[in-house]
Amino acid sequence: MRFTSRTSSDGVTEQFFTLDEIPGVLWTPEDACGTRPLILLGHGGGQHKMAPGIVSRARRYAAEGFAVVAIDTPNHGDRPKTEEFSRIAAEMRAGIAAAENPGARVAGMHRYLAGQAVADWKAVLTAVQCLDQVGVGPVGYAGTSMGCGLGVPLIATEPRIRAAVLGLLGVHGLAEDAARITVPVQFLVQWDDQMVSRDQSLALFDALASAEKTLHANPGKHGDVPLFEVDSSLRFFTRHLS
Repeated sequence: MRFTSRTSSDGVTEQFFTLDEIPGVLWTPEDACGTRPLILLGHGGGQHKMAPGIVSRARRYAAEGFAVVAIDTPNHGDRPKTEEFSRIAAEMRAGIAAAENPGARVAGMHRYLAGQAVADWKAVLTAVQCLDQVGVGPVGYAGTSMGCGLGVPLIATEPRIRAAVLGLLGVHGLAEDAARITVPVQFLVQWDDQMVSRDQSLALFDALASAEKTLHANPGKHGDVPLFEVDSSLRFFTRHLS
């Protein structure tokens, strides 16, 4: 892991890094030392590690004592785009523009990305936990939309993750992995989501094998998740990771 820059403001330190070909960012409390809970943040489709929602959430968590890491998903942010990815993305956009049900196409995109994305997250998690200001503490994952689509197969195969915030996605292509998830989950649904049908969202929630799972449903479209859900997720992670 090679750090390329470091800045601090408002009690939070932000460090950019690369691990092999994976670009990422680590946020920690300023002058942090010793083991602490770590949260992995998965960004949405077409976004990147420094998307405004990722940064604001990361800084909120770090201000409360957590370490937080975000990476660019393959074919996003500072990572090169493959021809195959561009083709799949174009077909998905065309289908959405034609008012097709996007569930199957979105699932296909996530399947294409998931293998590399899961491997990247596992490598980054191992590297970050070797840092003195993070250590081998409890780990959580937060990701909605594409962050959920790639997070479900990660959580299903990564025993270090002990709690997760997921949602804004349907069950297409995820039922088998969801059935392997047993950690506590907080699941977000936008009741008027134009991208994900309500039935498909509820089916994914139902497929999770977690004994403790909570559904947070709010009115509004795909991108209208209320800001208070960040505070709710902070309480959730504090309860399960502290």
